[in-house]
Amino acid sequence: MGNELMQIGQVSTRIGLSLRTIRHWDEVGLVTPSARSAGGFRLYTESDVDRLAFIKRLKPLDFSLEQIKELLATVDGLQDELTPERLEDLLGRLAMFRAATDSRLDALRHQVDSLEFLSRDLKNLDISSRSGNASRSS
Repeated sequence: MGNELMQIGQVSTRIGLSLRTIRHWDEVGLVTPSARSAGGFRLYTESDVDRLAFIKRLKPLDFSLEQIKELLATVDGLQDELTPERLEDLLGRLAMFRAATDSRLDALRHQVDSLEFLSRDLKNLDISSRSGNASRSS
């Protein structure tokens, strides 16, 4: 799509977000449209769409809007020219997000393992109940 500007409806359809959600994320400062039309309509670039898609992926992972805002500010900050101190600060923040993400991933893996054990136990119970009833009916 190159440098083409897209209206909010196009963006909404493309990435599967409601107009209301996109507007809300704009209002709370997560994503700002790159331009406005003469009529005041929000216009988005490919980069804006990528940012919205990134936020969309974070939302179901239990990140609050404030945490998402902080992560985006960290990522955005890394694009600037930085003093060594500022770079160290941003990399420290990034490491905190990475640690939180890894911790959440470990918790989800444990949950999946537990669900797999439960599923296997229920399957075995089903099989043993069927075979027990079959032998009793004979």
